[in-house]
Amino acid sequence: MHRFLRAIGFSNIQSRQELESILGKIMNEPDKKKKIKLTPNNIYTEFAMEFGSQIGIAIRGLYDEKGFFYMEHYFPYCESRLITSSEDIIVNKRVDTNAFTGMCDDLRLGISMIFYLQNAVEYLELHTSDNTPHKAKLTLSGLSLKGTILLGVYHDVHMREKHNIRCQRRNRLIAKAKNGDQNAIDDLTLEDIDISAKVRNRIGEEDLYSLVETSFIPYGSESDHYSILGTIITWSVTQNTLTNETVYQMLLNCNEILITICINKADLLGSPMIGCRFKGVIWMQGHADFQKI
Repeated sequence: MHRFLRAIGFSNIQSRQELESILGKIMNEPDKKKKIKLTPNNIYTEFAMEFGSQIGIAIRGLYDEKGFFYMEHYFPYCESRLITSSEDIIVNKRVDTNAFTGMCDDLRLGISMIFYLQNAVEYLELHTSDNTPHKAKLTLSGLSLKGTILLGVYHDVHMREKHNIRCQRRNRLIAKAKNGDQNAIDDLTLEDIDISAKVRNRIGEEDLYSLVETSFIPYGSESDHYSILGTIITWSVTQNTLTNETVYQMLLNCNEILITICINKADLLGSPMIGCRFKGVIWMQGHADFQKI
């Protein structure tokens, strides 16, 4: 049973039979159905059903030459409608199933961001090999099983301007460092040392989360799991149409990257408010628009 089902409002599934009933409903009455012929005798098919605004479950599998469907896997999803990045994306197939992970080098993070690819059928339609860079517009979303609401950090106009200038300068340095510019590498190193010294001087008298406004850190052994701290830009509430459980949807600014996350109301400590921050672990998902460059 997929443990992230509870993030979209399925926290009370008690047995495999209950799960099979839901999956059967999705296959019989899908809101979306996509397919592609992988071989003359196998058709890769995806069924998806929404159970609320921007949340749902997708099932993937193969039809054989006799018309029998063999489910490979299923996953809950949360959709985002805001483009996060337009960087090159590299897609790789997972070892065990026809599921895919994408990787994007975003200068705002300084690390390679890995996510579970939601639109695998569209990727397969490209008929390209793995590890091939693709120009694509990317939207990011995440599912969380546990989170906390923290107070936000106040910025006046002057502070915001200084912050934007620092971010732009750092992005330029990271871009140069990736191309082997030694001066940029040295500048980034000195900047990190300076930041470390400032944190050490202030940590004795100030709370950690007043010093660290946002963060984006790989979490655990799963490559697409992250521990994040992000500012809430906007939020909404949706009801799971099958279970009537309440799900919070929040648009976060995390290191200048916009991420839409979903979390069950029962798993969130505190109430979301614009300007406050969300802290938690998420399973990162992404939808790459390979058609529009």
